[in-house]
Amino acid sequence: MTELKAETRDWLKATGFSVVNEVLWLEALTHGSFNGGPAGTSEADYQRLEFLGDRVLGLSVASWLYGAGDAPEGRLSQRLNALVSGATCARIARAIGMPDHIRLGKQAREDGGANSDNILGDVMEAVIGASFIEHGYAATRDIIYVLWDRELSGDSGKAKHPKSALQEWAAGNRRAMPEYEVTDRSGPDHAAKFTVEVSIKNVGSAQGVATSKSAAEKRAAQAFLEEFG
Repeated sequence: MTELKAETRDWLKATGFSVVNEVLWLEALTHGSFNGGPAGTSEADYQRLEFLGDRVLGLSVASWLYGAGDAPEGRLSQRLNALVSGATCARIARAIGMPDHIRLGKQAREDGGANSDNILGDVMEAVIGASFIEHGYAATRDIIYVLWDRELSGDSGKAKHPKSALQEWAAGNRRAMPEYEVTDRSGPDHAAKFTVEVSIKNVGSAQGVATSKSAAEKRAAQAFLEEFG
């Protein structure tokens, strides 16, 4: 039977994760390319645990954001999407030394898989999933709050271009993507004014006016978020 390496068990403990069933944690740390079982057979990889951990992370962060102030839904969704993104998960994974403990196939490791944002983000969520199975939501949530402390107390997701923020709001609320349309152009070329309308199906629309199309789109997106976000 494959066992966790002593250094990996010690690392998990130091990070805040208590290991009971080693098989579960081995799975959380195993990439699909790994062939370390008997006679080189493949072992279960992290994908199922990643699916679970993603939901646990999202609920934990959403709960923290809800209790941290009275921001409207649009801003909550904007911050949530930034805080649980693959890039954020990968950044935290690197900070705690996860690359040294991921089980990868030889080629995947040589190709830099241990430092891949995609793989690190997925494994971070898988480890959260393993913790949830063994220790439940409350204990896992508390570990997340420790690991995400700097991100939660920082500016992640606070300042963002209005068009990006609106797109994230739409995705987070399972709405259609924003559609922009120039509804008016006036004035001479050197002092033109553009009116842009942005709309999201079954939600509403808003307008922005500026001296360039891109600036008008930005103002329209900001107006939409202020009204509907």
